[in-house]
Amino acid sequence: MWLLLAFFSAALLGLYDTCKKKALNGNAVIPVLLANTVVSSLIFLPLILLSGYTDILDGSIFHVGQGGWDIHKYIILKSFIVLTSWLFGYFGIKHLPLTIVGPINATRPVLTLVGAMFVFGERLNLCQWLGVILAVVSFLLLSRSSKKEGIDFKHNLWILFIVIAALLGAASGLYDKFMMSSVEDGGLGLDRMMVQGWYNIYQVFLMLIILITVWYPRRSHSTPFHWNWAILFVSLFLSAADFLYFYSLSLPDSMISIVSMVRRGSVIVSFLSGAVFFHEHNLKAKAIDLCLVLIGMIFLYLGSQ
Repeated sequence: MWLLLAFFSAALLGLYDTCKKKALNGNAVIPVLLANTVVSSLIFLPLILLSGYTDILDGSIFHVGQGGWDIHKYIILKSFIVLTSWLFGYFGIKHLPLTIVGPINATRPVLTLVGAMFVFGERLNLCQWLGVILAVVSFLLLSRSSKKEGIDFKHNLWILFIVIAALLGAASGLYDKFMMSSVEDGGLGLDRMMVQGWYNIYQVFLMLIILITVWYPRRSHSTPFHWNWAILFVSLFLSAADFLYFYSLSLPDSMISIVSMVRRGSVIVSFLSGAVFFHEHNLKAKAIDLCLVLIGMIFLYLGSQ
């Protein structure tokens, strides 16, 4: 069940990346990200209020648990990690083709798996090592093929931003597993809906601070903000994808390394979108790189069975 939820989450993530690229096209990054966090919060705010003041959602999968500072401090840390990853990722995806961003993001399971080795004591077998090697090779090949578009991985700021976003995304995945796992398994056993609902709300306040202190004073010297309906769909697809993701991690025997790997299958949707909707170039070479990533993901999956 948890694996099927991860696949659905992956499809929604691919649509999320597509809408994000559309929303950021010629638009200011920070206001777009603030708008996304606001819309996501508005989706979960009614669930938080209904759970806290009524019994309508009691016993349902939409019920949001209650807790004090001893729980919320962990959720606030989650907000910091995710928001930092998003800031780097949003700037990167604005300035880079989806057909480059997607394969780089698809290597996140490798980072998560390596992190799981140290944090949760997971060990790599032969298949998993093959998956890691293929992911590294695909990254090197992608850096070579991208030079045809004038993108040098070694000296491109936006590539660095995407890599940083991927590292923080992997850290967030490991932290999610820690929060979702039961106390008996060494985790915190937090309510998944509480985590998803409140971390979105905390991000709104963090983004307001960033907007007021960073973007607003320099708005006349930066890209102007304009409303795009894709902004709304970014939040809708992400909220749905994260809902399935957290639900998957909350189920018994779920493995963060596998869930993270399956979610990176979203690269197929975003890659096709980059080709069809954004008419990006050098697709043949990038498709080969993408295939290596996907084969590596299959080896990771086989090695985790």
